[in-house]
Amino acid sequence: MVLYLKVAKKVNKELIINVAPSGVEIALLEDKKLVELHNEKADASFAVGDLYLGKVKKLIPGLNAAFIDVGFEKDAFLHYTDLSPYARSILKFTQQAINDKDGKNFDFDQFQIEPEIIKTGKINEVLNGKPNILVQILKEPIAAKGPRLSCELSLPGRFVVLTPFNEIVAVSKKIHSADERKRLHKIVEAIRPKNFGVIVRTAAEGKTTAELHQDLLALVDNWKAIQTNLRSAVPPAKIMSEQDKTTSILRDLLNEDFNKVVVNDKNIYNDTKAYIQKIAPHKADIVTYYNNGSPVFDSYGITKQVKSSFGKTVNLPSGAYLIIEHTEALHVIDVNSGYKSVSNNQEENALETNLEAAAEIARQLRLRDIGGIIVIDFIDMKLPDNKRKLQEAMEELMKADRSKHAVLPVSKFGLMQITRQRMRPEVNITTTEVCPACGGSGKIGSTLLLEDEIEKRLHYLTTHSHKNLLLMVHPIVYSHLTKGIFSSILKKWKRKYKIKLQVEKNNNYQLIEFRFFDEHDDEIKF
Repeated sequence: MVLYLKVAKKVNKELIINVAPSGVEIALLEDKKLVELHNEKADASFAVGDLYLGKVKKLIPGLNAAFIDVGFEKDAFLHYTDLSPYARSILKFTQQAINDKDGKNFDFDQFQIEPEIIKTGKINEVLNGKPNILVQILKEPIAAKGPRLSCELSLPGRFVVLTPFNEIVAVSKKIHSADERKRLHKIVEAIRPKNFGVIVRTAAEGKTTAELHQDLLALVDNWKAIQTNLRSAVPPAKIMSEQDKTTSILRDLLNEDFNKVVVNDKNIYNDTKAYIQKIAPHKADIVTYYNNGSPVFDSYGITKQVKSSFGKTVNLPSGAYLIIEHTEALHVIDVNSGYKSVSNNQEENALETNLEAAAEIARQLRLRDIGGIIVIDFIDMKLPDNKRKLQEAMEELMKADRSKHAVLPVSKFGLMQITRQRMRPEVNITTTEVCPACGGSGKIGSTLLLEDEIEKRLHYLTTHSHKNLLLMVHPIVYSHLTKGIFSSILKKWKRKYKIKLQVEKNNNYQLIEFRFFDEHDDEIKF
């Protein structure tokens, strides 16, 4: 299958960073295609991974949960299952670190870990007395809900993740070599500090003891900074922030596939270059400073991709399209075949369209950061083998997704269900523009995509034996298509498709309205 080949080949990754007064926008491109879009506001708070000193405000035995004041307008939610087996150790550590005002009476190396709590326990047995507690943001505030918290504290590094209060060493299951897993386990076990567990990340494969040790020492220094920040702290208080989005993305994703990081701000350029110099010196040259006048997102085609990717309707190259809708309980994606067919075989057409749609859906889930339950209504297929191929393709395409997810088989009704972990609010971008033809009383699709849409229809007509065509457009669009005596878009289309093509203007048309007519002046309907 063609799709598998696309997934298996080396993917060139680029990170484009647009810094504005309101915050930082970060676009991740894979083979020039936008797959992730992150927005870090200048006044952002309560990001996933941030550590806070919170105060237990209310215990809810019926939910086996507690509400914690961490400074957000709504109290944060902490369920018993997110307490961590070492919750009593965290409570003890929090209090000792707060009381250690001069920093001389508390050495974490000598800290005595408390017995683990039981999995089926009650929250009021652990958090009785409503104590202060060190917590980590598990999910950012979404809609009317406050942050969701966890006491399963973890400090992620490039190659390892540090987990205080336990002494467990675990190696990523994505490292398939048993010998390599054994080697890494042995190294980390030897360099692991007392009272810390370590999770070895996939990126550690093939790394030396020195590289792992350096990463581990940096995380231990972070833990010491947390301990220092807790001294005399009064809840609610932020104790430590997760790295900014730029460095956290580079930390998690930077590998040999990365070939460019572009930044339009000198300070962030210097910080990013310094960070890459620290974690991967041989890749430091991939960071470039952008100062070309035009917006950086426009220069790299990101603005156009955002406009074409975030609407309710998403068009696919074959003419098929997706309808993406959100309900209170779940997201629904409908796959439609459009106006093209690759063959006369209905089953084959359905499979090809579904595979194409699967690739775009996997991208859309990452791009919009859609979480929760996603139900996809694929085009009906009768053969069980084709349904299996579709599921396998979707699982393969979703491997690049860093969020936890599960893909269920296609049901007898042609529906596929996907669950995807939601940790941040979904990315929603308005892709409509105020219509200049109606003075702002209505909206039209983005004018950025008009030329592509006309050419797509033109290509379809030429493949169906139309050789003499008339294109009717708005006068502004007419000027755009005919500008330049020898190099106009109209001349280019004539040469490319080897057809007779005339363009005429009509003052009554809306800005993005266009119609094709054949040699008999009959309008061609799509």
